[in-house]
Amino acid sequence: AAVEAEDMVAASSETGGRIISLNVKEGQYVKRGQLIATTDLEAVNKSIAEIEKTLELAVDVFNRQKRLWDQNIGSEMQFLQAKNNKERLEKSLETVQYQLTKEEIVSPASGMVNMVFSKNGEVVGPGTPIFDILDLNKIKVVADVPEIYIQAVRRGEVVKMKFPALDMERTGKVSLLGSQINPNNRTFKVEVDLANPGKKLLPNLLTSMLIKDYYAPNAITLINELIQQDVSGRSYVFTVAEQNGKKTAKKVFVEIGESYDGVTEIKSGLTGSESVVVEGARGLVDSEPIKVN
Repeated sequence: AAVEAEDMVAASSETGGRIISLNVKEGQYVKRGQLIATTDLEAVNKSIAEIEKTLELAVDVFNRQKRLWDQNIGSEMQFLQAKNNKERLEKSLETVQYQLTKEEIVSPASGMVNMVFSKNGEVVGPGTPIFDILDLNKIKVVADVPEIYIQAVRRGEVVKMKFPALDMERTGKVSLLGSQINPNNRTFKVEVDLANPGKKLLPNLLTSMLIKDYYAPNAITLINELIQQDVSGRSYVFTVAEQNGKKTAKKVFVEIGESYDGVTEIKSGLTGSESVVVEGARGLVDSEPIKVN
């Protein structure tokens, strides 16, 4: 499993142009609305000059046609065409002038700059990402869980997560279950949303997710080293018995269950009240005298 940012936002220029100042670096924290870059809109200024020149002529033609039309000279179509041409150019001028307000690029969100894609002097197009921002206030832990556990995980279930690099443990509820099995590694995704006070949990931080797939109350368990097997594959342990006032080893066959973290469940064969031989059990035979220290 690994940590992922819940939200990642790309900052870009709406109009495009040459970057003349870029005021952020990777790892820097920025606030929503903060000025982060400025672009040179020379092409926009040239477009404005061209439209203004054309509009100047269109206005003159319209005024002439209007004076003629007021005197009932000329056709209505000529007047309407001149009027439409003037108004169209005026709207075009407003649109291009509005682009000048996009000279300054501001941060669309608050967060940490994850990666910067552009440099000063580079030309970027409209919508081209200049850098992306991670919101580290809320993160998620994403794990690829083997498909054999698909019935063991439920949305809302509490799981434990360990972050070895930080020597820290957290608990959280499963917020999302993958809707398909990855055919390459036969796993499905499990996500857990977490708050991130202090922003200690960084994206791609290695994480271990502990999911409870089996529960047995009042189970009898033994450490794995105490459980032996005979040539037929049956499992057994040696317990302490007493014959004629002396301590002897008693071979007891057991049925084992699930194992975890070096411990195995004993499903039958022991009651839990027995004393099990811990040291020297490997060389014992049934009913052999033993000395208990």
